Amino acid sequence: MPHPTQARTVPLHPGRSATTTVPLEGIVTATSAIPPALAALAPYRAAPHGGRLLDPYCCQGGAGVGYWLAGWEVTGVDLHPQPRYPLTFIQADAVQYIRDHGSKYDAIAGSPPCQRYSLTQRIQHRDHPDLIGPTREAMLATGKPWVIENVPEAAPELRDPVMLCGAAFGLRTYRHRLFETGGGFTLPQPEHAPHTHPTVKMGRPLADGEWYHAVGNFSNVTYVRDDMQVPWMSRDGIRECIPPAYTRWIGQHLAGETPPMPAAAPVAAGGQLEFAL
Repeated sequence: MPHPTQARTVPLHPGRSATTTVPLEGIVTATSAIPPALAALAPYRAAPHGGRLLDPYCCQGGAGVGYWLAGWEVTGVDLHPQPRYPLTFIQADAVQYIRDHGSKYDAIAGSPPCQRYSLTQRIQHRDHPDLIGPTREAMLATGKPWVIENVPEAAPELRDPVMLCGAAFGLRTYRHRLFETGGGFTLPQPEHAPHTHPTVKMGRPLADGEWYHAVGNFSNVTYVRDDMQVPWMSRDGIRECIPPAYTRWIGQHLAGETPPMPAAAPVAAGGQLEFAL
């Protein structure tokens, strides 16, 4: 019986090869079933179930790899080249690609650029386009289950989002992110773990007991990369990424599974990929 918080189970295609790519418009970079950049994470991946997920605005692939870990075959789309993206990649305008090809996938999960909503950009009086509305409209038109992610400052633009926090996934950072769902798909709201650790100021090394805040020219890049489990990413990519632990949990729900709720307090040392295994 489906979990009571889920409105539907995504129709999957178990007979489809994990390496099959349907020919689509755009610049395609094919990947193997286990991309070399993700070899260290492969033991944590769920068995592939054949479902295909579109990852628009993919950047360097934090969100996409989380869905991959949940057993999805993921295709990333971005307007700009993303040589570090470790999965199948298509260079194209994200909204237009969703309109033209989104219905060919089993689910869509994207992260419109958050600069319009960030406090830093408002302070600097920089103007950026609103892409949440057009992205939602394009996703709705596909008839497929979908997810839109953004930063807390974008809350007024999102509809009943679920908030995820790094502490609940065993990360040593809080990094709140909001997730709006649609197309018949819903997510439960996990209990929010209390913030009990001080956060290091930007550019300073970590002291005992401090957690990191990966923004700007943050230091401790190797430590942050290891904690988030994003070994293929640059510092620029980490600044903007969704931790794979978040989307792994969402991806399990999208696939019709009932993963445990994230912990109400940080888990023991070992990292987020040990959560819910």
